[in-house]
Amino acid sequence: MSLRSLAASSFALIGLTLGVTGPDASFAQASAAPAPAPAAPPPIAGCPALVASGNPQYPPYLWRDPVDEQKLVGANAELMQWLATEIGIPIETRYVGPWGRVQEEMRAGRIDLIAGAFFTLPRTEYMDYFHPAFRETRSVIWTRVSAPVPYKRWSDLASRQGVTVINNSFGVDFDNYARQSLKINHVASIEQAIQMLQRGRADYMIYEDTPAEAYAARNGGPAIQPLLPAIAREGLHVTLSHRSRCNTPELRGRIARAVYKLSQERVMSRFVEQGFLLWRKQSSL
Repeated sequence: MSLRSLAASSFALIGLTLGVTGPDASFAQASAAPAPAPAAPPPIAGCPALVASGNPQYPPYLWRDPVDEQKLVGANAELMQWLATEIGIPIETRYVGPWGRVQEEMRAGRIDLIAGAFFTLPRTEYMDYFHPAFRETRSVIWTRVSAPVPYKRWSDLASRQGVTVINNSFGVDFDNYARQSLKINHVASIEQAIQMLQRGRADYMIYEDTPAEAYAARNGGPAIQPLLPAIAREGLHVTLSHRSRCNTPELRGRIARAVYKLSQERVMSRFVEQGFLLWRKQSSL
């Protein structure tokens, strides 16, 4: 290319940058325009909205909003709002009672979604699981700092009295072992379980590390500590009631695609960080 031709080409590019008139200007504007936002999914007939719930004693994932106690807030509530945008259907994350009641409501189809459930075979009888899990959690043994339990394996707990929250699951293998070999009281709330441990009415407590730590820090009392190794590492799943009026192939497909997208974009970590900040803020009020 000659110097004259090269200069002409350079000035042409500068003209596009600075603004030109005529057909070339239209082309430049079209090239620079942002890509249109993806269209919202169309409505699903007979499914104007969805109701979600979950374990209401589960910070930073879910807990009751002190401003509106019929509402659940936390990382999993944020996830439900993200999911609502992805599938094009509004989702209300509602308090319907303790964790045991949530599962009863799910079985009856009075709620549509659970915003975070471990996989167990009995639960597949009344709800569909979506994969992959959106978060991995760790369940551990908690003891009093002043009276630790020597613990390296499940059998070390056989002669001790344990406590946990009713209807909690810690994986199929541990659940089966616990039913056959361990003495565990089941109480209505994590706060009650912590108090039983602190007062010496139980030697150990089984619960997930992050929520138990959050409650223990807020409740005060004698110090408790987690012991390793963890008894289970379980994934939290989005689930859909078999009896939900919205449980159709179309909705299941939308949720499945959204959950897969969630795993690729890794936005759940941001929701958990926001959940921690909100829990600490509310606990200090």
